[in-house]
Parts: sequence; structure tokens; C-alpha cells
Amino acid sequence: MSIIRYDLCTSETFNLILYVRLGLCVSGVYAMFLLWAIAQERLSVPFQSADGQSAHKFKSALFIGTCQSFLSSMSALIYIWIRGKAGSSLAVLLGLDLVAERANGTSSAKMVINGRTQTSRNAPSNSRSYRNRLLLGYLQCSAFITLAAPFGFAALSYITYPTMVLGKSCKLVPVMLMNVLLYRRRFAPHKYLVVTMVTAGISIFMFFGNEKPPKGSNGTQPHSPYGQLLGIAYLLVNLILDGAVNSTQDEIFSRYKVTGQQMMFWINVFCTLLSVTLGTLPLPYIPVLHPTTGAQSEFASAVAFVKEHPSIVVPLVQFSLTGALGQLFIFETLQHFGSLTLVTITLTRKMFTMILSVVIYNHRLMLGQWLGAAVVFAGISVEAWVKRKDIHAKRVLQEKEKAKIKSL
Repeated sequence: MSIIRYDLCTSETFNLILYVRLGLCVSGVYAMFLLWAIAQERLSVPFQSADGQSAHKFKSALFIGTCQSFLSSMSALIYIWIRGKAGSSLAVLLGLDLVAERANGTSSAKMVINGRTQTSRNAPSNSRSYRNRLLLGYLQCSAFITLAAPFGFAALSYITYPTMVLGKSCKLVPVMLMNVLLYRRRFAPHKYLVVTMVTAGISIFMFFGNEKPPKGSNGTQPHSPYGQLLGIAYLLVNLILDGAVNSTQDEIFSRYKVTGQQMMFWINVFCTLLSVTLGTLPLPYIPVLHPTTGAQSEFASAVAFVKEHPSIVVPLVQFSLTGALGQLFIFETLQHFGSLTLVTITLTRKMFTMILSVVIYNHRLMLGQWLGAAVVFAGISVEAWVKRKDIHAKRVLQEKEKAKIKSL
């Protein structure tokens, strides 16, 4: 009887910790990426030159991404070092020491990923094979991330920003699809309903938004039907690659015993190496991936721009630092709750920010936006109801077992 009471208390404590952790992750993602969005908007406007005679826009998205990935890897390393056990080797801290994992008895662990409790599968018996496969998984994620960003930026050259946001609001679908196609992962049945409701609700909310399409450089509305189709194609590639990133991260967490910050470190290290290679080498013109012509180094022109426009340094540091801190919360969410929960948080961030502006600044939302918000809240409520029902079912089962022991 005391054992059952202890199990009940342990279950309740675990659920409480889980909800507190989720709340901290949501708050951290919202706060950091709100500041990140402000810095991003500042980077999109022209900067005055040092002599004050001219102003130009900074066009090297690859350089900006490299700055963020470098700071993200450094912040992850600092976090790992502070939280790591005293006397641990660097290989242990970075999650590459299989022998230490076995000695600590942590070759398997239970975690909740995308609505299902999963157990990390035992790592390969060979330490070198374990390390190589793990690093290959990190490199795969980094390659997807490095390839996805240019397609997203290229899409904006052919479609309007509201169209881009509307397409991004459907990101839950490719995340679930790539999980199924690449790794044959199954989801809890209610997850399909929640994904459908959240995707539909955010799409309705963004569709009825009052954002105005930007005009072309010549003052006319972009773009030709062919250009719009090309932009949508680029956006689809971006979404598929994003889905491949999230599904691969889920697979790594389910297969290996690693922390979110260890994954954050290695993925950003590889992203930095890949982007530095692309930005430093004098590559020929490659559509989307390397738009610089004349076999020029993109980083050389980016560094020259920074020297000529020193006012860019502060927003660039703000952008990279807030992105790095936000990633700490992102990978914490990925480790404990899976990619679907993470994408739901990131997708609803803008909607909740707009609703908050309604409360604080008395801004007005259209009827269609309220409808979209209601559908999203309904989807989130379904998720919460199913989790509460599961917890209640466990309690009932434990009480029945307790009653049986009393009757003996």
C-alpha cells in the first residue's frame, strides 16, 4: 500500500515538474524570439555608412546565420560546462562517451516524444560506431538547416510576406509527414486531430490578417504567375527540409541518450562549419544556394559591409544572442516534448503576441482572426484534455490496485 501511495505521489510530482518545465520553455521561446524578431526587423532596413553619406541594406543572410550558429554553439557549450558533473571529461560532457553512459547505467531512458512515451534504444556496442552514427545524425540536421534557409529567403523574392507566413503556419504537416516517411514513427491518435486543428486555425488567423503585401522595387505589385509558382516551390522545399530537421532530431533523441544542449552544440558547430565553407569559398553562381556572381566570396563582401557600416554591429549581436538563448529553450522543448510540441509553440507565438497587443494596446482583430484563434485554442484544449484523461486513468488504475491490496 505504501508503495502504491509512493508511486501515486511520484506520478503527480513528475506531471507537475513536466508542466512547470513546459511553461518555462514556452515563456523562454516567446520572450527570446520576440526580442529576436525586433533585431531581425532592424537588420532588414538600410544602415548608414561610416561617413553618413549613404545607406545600404545588408544582404548576406549566410553571414547572419553564421554569427547566430556560432554564438548558439558557444552558449550551449557554456550551459553544458556549468551543468556538467565536476571532473567529467569533454567527451562525456558533449555526449560522445559510450563507456561513461554504460557505467552510469543510462543506456536507456524514458521520455515523452510527440504524445508517446518512448525508451531510448540501446546504443551500438562499438563506441566508435556509436560516436560516428551520432555525429552523422547531427551533420544531417545541420545540412538540412543550412539548405533550408536559402530557400526561405529565395521564396520571399517571388511571394509576399503574408503568403510566406501562411505557408509557414502549415509547418506541423511536413513535420508529421517526414516523421512518418523517414523514420516510420507513429503518433498518438489524437495528435492528428490536434495538428489539423492548430494548422487550420493558424492558417485562418493569418489569412484574415491585415498585413499588406510589399511592393516591388519599382513600385509595382510583384509578381508574375510563374514567379509566384517558383516562390511557392521554394517555400515547399523549405518546409520539407524543416520537417526533415525536426523528424531527425526526434529520431536522435529516441535512439541515443543525449541532452538538448548537447544536440544544440553539435548541430550549431556543423552549421557554422558548413556556412563558413559556403561563404568563404569563391564559388560560382549557384541558384538559391550561392547567389553571388563572379566567383566571389560572400563573407568577404559581408565583412567589408560591416567595416563600412559599423551601426550594424549592435543589432547583429542582439539578433545572434537572442537567437542563441532562444535555442536553449527550443532544444529543451525538443528533448522533453518532441518536435510537434515545439512547432506548435513557435507557430502560435505570433498569434498570441497579436492577441496580447489587443489586450494591452486595444488593437482590433477581424472576425476571421478570432475564429482562427478559437480553432487553435480548441486544438490545444483537445491536447490538454487527452493528457488530463490519461493522468486520471492512471490514478484510477492505481486506486483499484490499492483497493485490491486492502481486500487481501
